[in-house]
Amino acid sequence: MPTYEYECKTCGHNFEVFQNMSDPALTSCPECGNEVRRLINGGTGIIFKGSGFYVTDKGSSKSSSSSSSASCSACSASDSGTCASKTAV
Repeated sequence: MPTYEYECKTCGHNFEVFQNMSDPALTSCPECGNEVRRLINGGTGIIFKGSGFYVTDKGSSKSSSSSSSASCSACSASDSGTCASKTAV
């Protein structure tokens, strides 16, 4: 179900409502009861194409970073691949 954003013409109250596309638009503000208008938003999603965008994807074998078995100076030798510097984006 899409999320629709509304704004009251009188008090300026902004609110969002989950509605079916077939539902009629709201006409009254839940705060003051006056007329509202539905705001138009982009409503676009992001589509990532190609490999490397999912956790299940394997990275390329040609990597500029050090191997996953090496530990950095901030990590202990018992670190099991959970190094913050390796997982930081």
